[in-house]
Parts: sequence; structure tokens; C-alpha cells
Amino acid sequence: MFESLSDKLKKTLKNLRGAGKLTPEHVDAALREIRMALLEADVNYKVAKDFVESVRAKAEGQEVWQGLNPHEQVVKIVYEELVELMGGTSSRLVFTKQIPNVVMIVGLQGSGKTTSTGKISKWLATNQERKPLLVSVDVYRPAAREQLRVVGGAVGVPVFENKESSNPMELVRGAVKHAQEMGFDTLMIDTAGRLHIDDELMTELERIKAETKPIEVLFVADAMTGQDAVKSAETFHERVGITGVVLTKMDGDARGGAALSIRQVIGQPVKFVGVGEKYDAIEPFYPDRIAQRILGMGDVLTLIEEVQGKIDEQDAQAQLLKMTRNQFTLEDFRSQLGQFKKLGSMSKLMKMLPEQMMGGMSLSDEQGAEVDHQMKRTEAIIDSMTKAERNDHKLLDASRKTRVARGSGSTIGEVNQLLRQYEQMRKMMAQMNRGGLFGGMARKMAGGLAGGLGNMLGGGGGIGGLGGMLGSGMDTSDEPNGSASKGIRKKKRHKKKR
Repeated sequence: MFESLSDKLKKTLKNLRGAGKLTPEHVDAALREIRMALLEADVNYKVAKDFVESVRAKAEGQEVWQGLNPHEQVVKIVYEELVELMGGTSSRLVFTKQIPNVVMIVGLQGSGKTTSTGKISKWLATNQERKPLLVSVDVYRPAAREQLRVVGGAVGVPVFENKESSNPMELVRGAVKHAQEMGFDTLMIDTAGRLHIDDELMTELERIKAETKPIEVLFVADAMTGQDAVKSAETFHERVGITGVVLTKMDGDARGGAALSIRQVIGQPVKFVGVGEKYDAIEPFYPDRIAQRILGMGDVLTLIEEVQGKIDEQDAQAQLLKMTRNQFTLEDFRSQLGQFKKLGSMSKLMKMLPEQMMGGMSLSDEQGAEVDHQMKRTEAIIDSMTKAERNDHKLLDASRKTRVARGSGSTIGEVNQLLRQYEQMRKMMAQMNRGGLFGGMARKMAGGLAGGLGNMLGGGGGIGGLGGMLGSGMDTSDEPNGSASKGIRKKKRHKKKR
């Protein structure tokens, strides 16, 4: 998401840092680069022009090149303007006491309306404790209503059906009545689409809106179509009056032109973004978090929410206790891998961490895929062990290692490598515990744990240094430079002096 734009903006701003004391000429050159980066990201021309002029006005008004940290000031201004460009604050769906609250989902055919209807209903049920009902009024596309029924079953949300009627108005009236009678507080209407905008479609949408009086009319657009998505949204807004936008396929859009342009062009915010094919792969759109990702500041809040939503807290606490007692087994490591996989790919997680925390290092999609593959291979090796072997790795003699290698499709060398790295991880945890670095706080062991996890998954190619990259980026001690190993060495030297 935004990879192309992000790389160019970060490069431009880094060049400013290397310029020492900034001059107006430096700022002008940087703004030209920023403008070109926005245009190459398929941002609307007028939006890109206005963005650059706004940054210029703020920069000149504050005379940033005379400050002590001019580079940081320019980055701050660009960040604030990016946030403002995308809407300023996150726009959640606002519900009333009316039963039901109606949400219309509109858009062109093939934009992902039906899937988005299911995703949003699942998100509302999980995060806002809503009780949604789905209905499809697409009576034109073959099997459209059947598709929504399948989606509803997959996300666990009921679907209103009336197979005897093919009249969109009858279907919405029946759905509203059913929702009132059965206590559904939210009715999600999956409307018909066309391959292109036509008057007949717009008239039908206007009639449905007049009949149901929706609290939200969400326009679904394929983010990868860029400015075409913005133009379609503009037309729908003129005729129907949309209240927000849902951008699908954001995970595959390296440019991000639609997300950056749509708010300024139509005056309505992006409310959700689809970030994958799974039904839980949808996120509220937070302009500040997206701006942080674009500028390499990470997105720690989203990462925390992902962890809180997908990681079993009791299991995590139990594993932390085992680590502090040096009782961490391969069985625990396998469980940890399972928890880690719930968060998504490694490259996705790394992009949520600030570049400063990563020590300036990054993980490409290819390297991330290699790490994910190594995780699967590590899991396969551990799965091929008996429970007794996982709980006591010292039971693994030569014959057992041969059996494990055959069962996991790996080599004895790979099994030995995993065991060596596991033992190194245990030694590191024991050192941290003796040095008092656990201290009862997860923050203090994050670097060691991440480093150990990375080292166990590393082992060549582009990911050999993953453990060091993860470990060095976390604050693992009370030392000002955050170095756990230095803290340990200082304690050892202090003991020798005594």
C-alpha cells in the first residue's frame, strides 16, 4: 500500500536531511520532487498542485531553513498536510436509535460491493456490537443474490431473501419490515451495479434511497483504478449523494492515487479500506496512520490493535512467565509461531514499525515471503516431533533427528540448525533474566524475544540478519541507548570490580 509514493517521498525528505542548513532553493527542489511523486502516484493534478502550494506556504511562513532541525520541520509539515489531504480524522459510521439503520452499498459492477457488504457487516458486528441484516437488490446479474447468501454465511450474518420477487423496491421494503420485526438494528443493502454509469441505475438508486432513508451511502471503488475511481465517485455523489467511500484492493495498490485524491475531489471521506481477500481483511481508514506509513513513521497503533484482537492474552502471559523462568520449550515456540501467523505476513508487520525502531533497515516483500516460508518450514520440523521431544529437546538423538527430518521434508542439517538456534535463544533469555532485564515488563524483553525469534527463523539469504534487525530496534533495557547486551556487560564488569 502506497509503496511507490512512500519510497519517493522518503528519499526526497532524506535528501533534505543531508543538505545541512536548508535554503529556499533546497525546499523548492524538494517540493518539485514531492509534486512529481504525487503525480506519478496518480494523484489528481489539482490536488497535487494545491498540496505542494500549501506545504510551501507553511514552510516559508515558519522559515524552517533557519531552525535547528529544518529537516524535521519539513517532515512535520508534509505529514500534517497529508493527514489534511485525506480527511483529517477518521470518519466512523454514526448510527441512530432508528430500527433499522440502513446502509446502502453502491458502485460499479466488479468493484467488490458484495464482498465489502459482508466485510463491513462483520466488522460492525465485531467492533461496534451491531446486529446487521443483509439484503441484495441486484436482480440483474446472474447469481448475485446467491453470492450475497454465500458471503453472509461465511461472515455469520443473516441474509433476507424473497425468491418470489425480482423487484428491488419490494425487496428493500420486505427487508426493512423483517429487520423491524426480528430486531436487526442495521440493514446493509447490496445494490445493483453496471459496467459503466447509466441513467437507469442512478434512478433506481435514487428511489431506494428515498424509500429507505439510509444513514450512510457508501461508494465502493477499486483502488487500483486510480483516477477512474475518483471520477466514478464524483458522478455517483452528484446523482445519489454518497456519504463515504470504501476502497478495495488497497493491499495491491502501490500508488494510492485514489485514496489521496478522493476526499479533496468529492468532499466525502474514505471510511474503510479492503486490505486482503479474507473477510476480516478490512480496516477503518485513519488518515494520520496512513500518513505515518507513507513517511516511514510506522503504524504502531494499528499493530497494537491487530495484536490485541488476534493474540490470546492469557496464552501470551503464560509464555512470558515461562520465558522469565527459562522454561520456554519447542512446544511453546510452535504455539508462538501460530499466534504470530494470525497477524499476517512478516513484510506487512515490518511496515507498521517506525524506520527509527528498525535502525534504518527494511524488509522487502521478497524477503518477507522468504521469512514466511521459513516459518512454515520451522513449524513443519517441530510438528514432526513427538510431544515429549517438543517439551525436552535433549531427547532428540541421531535416530530421532533422522525421523523428524523425513517427516518434515527437511534435512538433518536443518533440524540441527533449528535446535542450535533454539538453545541460543534459551541462553539469551537466561542472560536477560539473570541481568534483571525482564523486570516484569513486556517492553524490556521485546528485543530479546524478537531477536531470538528472528534468529531461529533466519539462516541465510535475505533474512539471515532478521533477528538482529528486530532485536536492535526494540527498547530492551533502561539504558539510554536501549541496549540489553550493554546493560548485561556493565553488570558483569561491576561484579568484577567488587
